[in-house]
Amino acid sequence: MMGKRLTVRDLLDARGKHQFAMLRVETLDEAEAAERAGVELLSVPPAMIMDRRFREVAPTAFAFPGDNFYEIGDTADFLRWAFPLFKNGADGFYCSGSLATVRAMADHGLPVCGHVGLIPSKATWTGGFKAVGKTLETAQLVYRQCKALEEAGAFAVEIEVVPHSITDAIAEKTGLFLISMGAGPGGHAQYLFTDDVLGQTKGRVPRHAKVYADFAAEHARLQEMRVRAMTAFASDVHKGHYPAPQYMVDSDPEVVAEFRDWLDSQD
Repeated sequence: MMGKRLTVRDLLDARGKHQFAMLRVETLDEAEAAERAGVELLSVPPAMIMDRRFREVAPTAFAFPGDNFYEIGDTADFLRWAFPLFKNGADGFYCSGSLATVRAMADHGLPVCGHVGLIPSKATWTGGFKAVGKTLETAQLVYRQCKALEEAGAFAVEIEVVPHSITDAIAEKTGLFLISMGAGPGGHAQYLFTDDVLGQTKGRVPRHAKVYADFAAEHARLQEMRVRAMTAFASDVHKGHYPAPQYMVDSDPEVVAEFRDWLDSQD
C-alpha cells in the first residue's frame, strides 16, 4: 500500500482487504524509520506537523496529530487547533472531545478519528486501566459509542483494549475505519507506541504491546559510555593533559612578541 500518500477514501476502501500498521512516533528520527519500514499510519505530536522536515522524512504517511481534549478545550478551541494543522498537511485528527466537537469538525471537512474502549483520559468512567467490553453492558457501550461517533461524522475510531471477539462483531456493524490498540485483528489497523516496539518504555509494558528491540539496554550502554568518556576528559583537564599541543593553534613567535610589547605599552 506504500508509494503514495493515503487518503481517507483509501483507508475506507481497504477495510477488510489490507491490515495497516500504525505507530505513535515522538521524533523525526522515529517518523523517518517508520516511513522506511513501511508503517502506513502515524500518530504524531501536533508540533511535528508544523515542522516542514516531517514531510521530508515521512512523505507518504497518513498522519494523525492528536492531544487530550483537556489540553485543547471546547469545540471552538478544537477548530482553531485543527485548521492550521490541516493547512500544514495533517491527514486526520484525533478527537477525544464531545460529539458536538466531532460533528463541528466533520462539518468543516476535517477527517476525525474518535476513541472508544479504554480511553486513558476518561478511564474513571469505565473503572480504570483495564479492558472495556468484557460484559454485555460494556460491550454495548463500546458499540453505541462507535455508532454515535459515526453518526457525528467521524470516519475512524481507535478501539482500545476491547475483547477481540467484540471488536470483530462491531466491525461487521459499522462503516468506521477501526484502529485497534489491543483490540484484536478485527480492526483495520494495528496500533502500537514506538516506545513499546523499541523496548524503551519506562515502567510496565501493556499486555497488548509486542517488544521488538531493547533500546533500554542500548540507552544504558550509551550512558555508561558517556560517563567513561566524560570521566577521561575531566581527568585530562585536572592533570593538565588537555589541551595538548595538537588541539591548539598559535601565532608566529614574532607576532606574539610584538603583541606582548604592545600590551606592556598599554599599562
